[in-house]
Amino acid sequence: MTQDTLSPIRPTDDTARTLARDLIAQACIAALGVVDPDTGAPYVTRIAFGCGPDGELLTLISDLSAHAARLKASPICSLLIGEAPTKGDPLAFPRLSLSAKAQVVPKDDALRTAWLSHHPKSKLYIDFADFNFVRFTPLSADLNGGFGKAYTLSADDLIA
Repeated sequence: MTQDTLSPIRPTDDTARTLARDLIAQACIAALGVVDPDTGAPYVTRIAFGCGPDGELLTLISDLSAHAARLKASPICSLLIGEAPTKGDPLAFPRLSLSAKAQVVPKDDALRTAWLSHHPKSKLYIDFADFNFVRFTPLSADLNGGFGKAYTLSADDLIA
């Protein structure tokens, strides 16, 4: 292979899988990308993020939010997971770009308990009628583990 044909994507290995899973497990927030059905334009917002008792990827959102309406119109979305550092070059830190399908799921005690253990301040609004859990089913992901550490992951790679 010549320099022009080398792929920047490394073969997916257990180190990449572990890093992606750790990013998901440690995340409290994420950027959510959805499509505006009226314009076809992308729309990105910050959401609270966490995992349910079975490891499912979740958020808790109000039906009154713009992104809730957009998710209902088109459930295919993306998440950017990885905390931005307070010091140093943010592009040198790992992040996971995840393609997913969103689905509103009924509130239950297990989800509520798991969510409140990571987001205790949401106790103020979690029981409001307009708030619902949304589960993200991963479709694929791109992991940037820092400079020169790019991987493509399948949905199965993200499951521990």
